[in-house]
Amino acid sequence: MPTLTASDGTPLTYDVVGRGEPLLCLPGGPMRASAYLGDLGGLQNHRSLVMLDLRGTGGSGVPADPSTYRCDRQVDDVEALRSHLGPDRVDLLAHSAGGDLALLYAVRHPRRVRSLTLITAHARALGVDFTAEHRREAAALRADEPWFGEAHAAYERVWAGTASDADWDAMAPFFYGRWDATARAHAATEVEQSNDEAAEIYASPGAFAPAAARSAVRALDVPVLLLAGELDSGPLPRVAADIAELFPRAELIVQQGAGHHPWLDDPDGFARTVAAFLAQAARAEPNQGGPNRRRPESRAAGIGGGLNRGQPESADEPIK
Repeated sequence: MPTLTASDGTPLTYDVVGRGEPLLCLPGGPMRASAYLGDLGGLQNHRSLVMLDLRGTGGSGVPADPSTYRCDRQVDDVEALRSHLGPDRVDLLAHSAGGDLALLYAVRHPRRVRSLTLITAHARALGVDFTAEHRREAAALRADEPWFGEAHAAYERVWAGTASDADWDAMAPFFYGRWDATARAHAATEVEQSNDEAAEIYASPGAFAPAAARSAVRALDVPVLLLAGELDSGPLPRVAADIAELFPRAELIVQQGAGHHPWLDDPDGFARTVAAFLAQAARAEPNQGGPNRRRPESRAAGIGGGLNRGQPESADEPIK
């Protein structure tokens, strides 16, 4: 895998899959190796997917200072990758907890972002979190599933703080639209791909300044796609709609029948949806008319967040 060096000397690896313009992809977990993203349902047929292994995950090195696992401390790693690749502006995609990192990057380097694609993404950076009640609301939608009884009991033990490792495994079906062989195989790789120590630090105190970030994204003049899963709890579609309202140029799409990993639930539909958004964003560049402050579009796509176990150059100045 290609390698670059972060500003603190930590080696970072990334994989490149597909063809076309680069799409920088930030994984969730938090702190799960990017391999779980696969080819994002065939999105590689439309774009060149540049998938970063965050420090301490996958092929990337372990930093000398563990505090650099904190989300805001990793923004420099994303900028190092952009600089390494060369384009002045990039299309950025993030999944789940990677959404926080993408948002912080867009706040700190707004003129480096051409578009932002947030897939079932967290927005703690903007002061939006997902509650136990959100989780229970989504879980109730699956009451007719044959696995519901065991999984729901395990889910409740997680929220009570009494869960065993077996409970974490048992609740996995809630994060997939279909609990089939593909979903089972995907879920089985989570533990080996995750850095639990880093995950504990990722969203630790000091990582986020929501008021400042909200002010910044209100001036973020780029197209933003929020793709939510109909059956997902992180975020619920209605919570994703609230997040979309924070941006001047956002579109919300709810993928029907999808969970937290929508590219597995309908690969072709997912890839077509994201590719169409990216193509439209590319055609819209540059925006010469200033911020387009319209309400976000919202539509359901008929294309039928995860929990944690356990002095700049002018082009990069944050929006004031």
